Amino acid sequence: MTKEVLDTAKNNMLKSIESLKQDLQKIRTGRANVSMLDGIMVNYYGQSTSLSQVATIACPDAKTFSITPWETNVLKDIEASILNSALGMAPINDGKMIRIKVPELTEDRRKDLVKQMKTNLEKVKISIRNIRRDANEHFKKLQNNKDITEDEKKQCEDEVQKFTNNYIDQVGQLGEAKTKELMTV
Repeated sequence: MTKEVLDTAKNNMLKSIESLKQDLQKIRTGRANVSMLDGIMVNYYGQSTSLSQVATIACPDAKTFSITPWETNVLKDIEASILNSALGMAPINDGKMIRIKVPELTEDRRKDLVKQMKTNLEKVKISIRNIRRDANEHFKKLQNNKDITEDEKKQCEDEVQKFTNNYIDQVGQLGEAKTKELMTV
Protein backbone atom coordinates (compact mmCIF):
# COMPACT_ATOMS: atom_id res chain seq x y z
CA MET A 1 0.00 0.00 0.00
CA THR A 2 2.72 2.48 0.92
CA LYS A 3 4.80 1.51 -2.14
CA GLU A 4 1.88 2.51 -4.39
CA VAL A 5 1.62 5.91 -2.69
CA LEU A 6 5.39 6.44 -2.98
CA ASP A 7 5.38 5.42 -6.66
CA THR A 8 2.43 7.70 -7.41
CA ALA A 9 4.10 10.64 -5.67
CA LYS A 10 7.39 10.04 -7.50
CA ASN A 11 5.64 9.71 -10.88
CA ASN A 12 3.59 12.88 -10.34
CA MET A 13 6.72 14.82 -9.38
CA LEU A 14 8.48 13.51 -12.49
CA LYS A 15 5.51 14.60 -14.64
CA SER A 16 5.81 18.09 -13.16
CA ILE A 17 9.49 18.20 -14.15
CA GLU A 18 8.75 16.96 -17.68
CA SER A 19 6.02 19.57 -18.09
CA LEU A 20 8.44 22.26 -16.92
CA LYS A 21 11.04 21.12 -19.46
CA GLN A 22 8.48 21.46 -22.25
CA ASP A 23 7.44 24.90 -21.02
CA LEU A 24 11.06 26.07 -20.84
CA GLN A 25 11.68 24.97 -24.43
CA LYS A 26 8.91 27.28 -25.59
CA ILE A 27 10.53 30.37 -24.07
CA ARG A 28 12.13 32.37 -26.84
CA THR A 29 15.86 32.84 -26.41
CA GLY A 30 16.71 34.65 -29.62
CA ARG A 31 17.52 31.36 -31.35
CA ALA A 32 15.15 29.43 -33.60
CA ASN A 33 13.84 26.28 -31.96
CA VAL A 34 11.03 24.27 -33.56
CA SER A 35 9.34 23.75 -30.18
CA MET A 36 8.65 27.51 -30.03
CA LEU A 37 5.96 26.96 -32.66
CA ASP A 38 4.27 24.02 -30.87
CA GLY A 39 1.38 26.09 -29.54
CA ILE A 40 0.36 27.58 -32.89
CA MET A 41 -2.97 26.31 -34.17
CA VAL A 42 -4.02 26.76 -37.81
CA ASN A 43 -7.55 26.89 -39.21
CA TYR A 44 -7.34 23.89 -41.53
CA TYR A 45 -10.61 23.28 -43.42
CA GLY A 46 -12.61 24.62 -40.48
CA GLN A 47 -10.69 22.62 -37.85
CA SER A 48 -8.15 24.01 -35.41
CA THR A 49 -5.04 21.96 -36.22
CA SER A 50 -1.48 22.09 -34.92
CA LEU A 51 0.96 23.81 -37.28
CA SER A 52 3.20 20.73 -37.27
CA GLN A 53 0.31 18.67 -38.71
CA VAL A 54 -0.17 20.87 -41.77
CA ALA A 55 3.41 21.84 -42.60
CA THR A 56 7.05 20.91 -42.34
CA ILE A 57 8.92 23.16 -39.91
CA ALA A 58 12.68 23.56 -40.15
CA CYS A 59 15.41 25.83 -38.80
CA PRO A 60 17.87 26.42 -41.65
CA ASP A 61 19.98 28.57 -39.30
CA ALA A 62 19.89 29.76 -35.69
CA LYS A 63 17.78 32.84 -36.48
CA THR A 64 15.27 31.56 -39.07
CA PHE A 65 12.27 29.23 -39.31
CA SER A 66 11.08 27.86 -42.62
CA ILE A 67 7.53 26.55 -42.76
CA THR A 68 6.54 24.59 -45.85
CA PRO A 69 2.86 23.64 -45.91
CA TRP A 70 1.79 20.39 -47.52
CA GLU A 71 -0.93 22.32 -49.37
CA THR A 72 -0.16 25.85 -50.62
CA ASN A 73 -3.76 27.02 -50.07
CA VAL A 74 -3.07 26.88 -46.30
CA LEU A 75 -0.31 29.51 -46.47
CA LYS A 76 -2.65 32.42 -45.64
CA ASP A 77 -4.11 30.55 -42.64
CA ILE A 78 -0.62 29.71 -41.34
CA GLU A 79 0.46 33.32 -41.78
CA ALA A 80 -2.63 34.59 -39.93
CA SER A 81 -2.08 32.12 -37.08
CA ILE A 82 1.53 33.24 -36.64
CA LEU A 83 0.53 36.91 -36.67
CA ASN A 84 -2.20 36.27 -34.07
CA SER A 85 0.09 34.23 -31.81
CA ALA A 86 2.02 35.63 -28.85
CA LEU A 87 5.35 35.01 -30.62
CA GLY A 88 5.80 38.61 -31.69
CA MET A 89 7.38 37.58 -34.98
CA ALA A 90 6.41 38.62 -38.51
CA PRO A 91 6.08 35.86 -41.14
CA ILE A 92 7.36 36.40 -44.68
CA ASN A 93 5.19 34.60 -47.25
CA ASP A 94 6.81 33.95 -50.65
CA GLY A 95 3.89 31.97 -52.10
CA LYS A 96 5.45 28.56 -51.50
CA MET A 97 6.71 28.75 -47.93
CA ILE A 98 6.81 31.02 -44.94
CA ARG A 99 10.02 32.28 -43.37
CA ILE A 100 10.22 33.79 -39.92
CA LYS A 101 13.24 35.72 -38.69
CA VAL A 102 13.77 35.50 -34.94
CA PRO A 103 14.44 39.04 -33.73
CA GLU A 104 17.17 39.78 -31.22
CA LEU A 105 15.93 40.11 -27.65
CA THR A 106 16.48 43.38 -25.84
CA GLU A 107 17.99 43.38 -22.36
CA ASP A 108 14.64 44.40 -20.84
CA ARG A 109 12.82 41.63 -22.70
CA ARG A 110 15.41 39.10 -21.51
CA LYS A 111 14.88 40.20 -17.91
CA ASP A 112 11.09 39.97 -18.33
CA LEU A 113 11.42 36.43 -19.72
CA VAL A 114 13.62 35.44 -16.76
CA LYS A 115 11.04 36.90 -14.38
CA GLN A 116 8.21 34.96 -16.10
CA MET A 117 10.29 31.80 -16.04
CA LYS A 118 10.98 32.18 -12.32
CA THR A 119 7.23 32.45 -11.72
CA ASN A 120 6.75 29.19 -13.61
CA LEU A 121 9.56 27.55 -11.64
CA GLU A 122 7.92 28.55 -8.37
CA LYS A 123 4.59 27.09 -9.54
CA VAL A 124 6.30 23.77 -10.27
CA LYS A 125 7.98 23.80 -6.85
CA ILE A 126 4.59 24.41 -5.25
CA SER A 127 3.13 21.55 -7.28
CA ILE A 128 5.88 19.21 -6.08
CA ARG A 129 5.33 20.28 -2.47
CA ASN A 130 1.58 19.69 -2.85
CA ILE A 131 2.30 16.17 -4.11
CA ARG A 132 4.47 15.63 -1.01
CA ARG A 133 1.69 16.95 1.24
CA ASP A 134 -0.90 14.64 -0.37
CA ALA A 135 1.35 11.61 0.06
CA ASN A 136 2.05 12.49 3.70
CA GLU A 137 -1.68 12.88 4.36
CA HIS A 138 -2.23 9.47 2.82
CA PHE A 139 0.40 7.95 5.13
CA LYS A 140 -1.26 9.65 8.10
CA LYS A 141 -4.62 8.08 7.15
CA LEU A 142 -2.97 4.69 6.82
CA GLN A 143 -1.48 5.08 10.30
CA ASN A 144 -4.81 6.20 11.76
CA ASN A 145 -6.47 3.13 10.22
CA LYS A 146 -3.73 1.01 11.83
CA ASP A 147 -2.56 -0.19 8.39
CA ILE A 148 1.01 1.00 9.08
CA THR A 149 2.96 1.78 12.23
CA GLU A 150 4.27 5.19 13.22
CA ASP A 151 7.82 4.09 12.29
CA GLU A 152 6.66 3.00 8.82
CA LYS A 153 4.85 6.33 8.39
CA LYS A 154 8.03 8.20 9.34
CA GLN A 155 10.11 6.13 6.88
CA CYS A 156 7.62 6.82 4.09
CA GLU A 157 7.56 10.55 4.86
CA ASP A 158 11.38 10.59 4.79
CA GLU A 159 11.33 8.83 1.41
CA VAL A 160 8.85 11.35 -0.02
CA GLN A 161 11.02 14.17 1.33
CA LYS A 162 14.02 12.73 -0.53
CA PHE A 163 11.99 12.73 -3.78
CA THR A 164 10.84 16.27 -3.07
CA ASN A 165 14.37 17.57 -2.43
CA ASN A 166 15.67 15.82 -5.55
CA TYR A 167 12.98 17.24 -7.85
CA ILE A 168 13.13 20.75 -6.37
CA ASP A 169 16.91 20.68 -6.96
CA GLN A 170 16.21 19.69 -10.59
CA VAL A 171 13.82 22.63 -10.95
CA GLY A 172 16.57 24.95 -9.69
CA GLN A 173 19.12 23.48 -12.09
CA LEU A 174 16.74 23.80 -15.05
CA GLY A 175 16.03 27.39 -14.07
CA GLU A 176 19.71 28.28 -13.79
CA ALA A 177 20.46 26.76 -17.20
CA LYS A 178 17.57 28.58 -18.87
CA THR A 179 18.48 31.88 -17.18
CA LYS A 180 22.03 31.54 -18.49
CA GLU A 181 20.69 30.75 -21.96
CA LEU A 182 18.31 33.74 -21.89
CA MET A 183 20.88 36.22 -20.67
CA THR A 184 23.54 35.15 -23.20
CA VAL A 185 23.63 37.59 -26.09
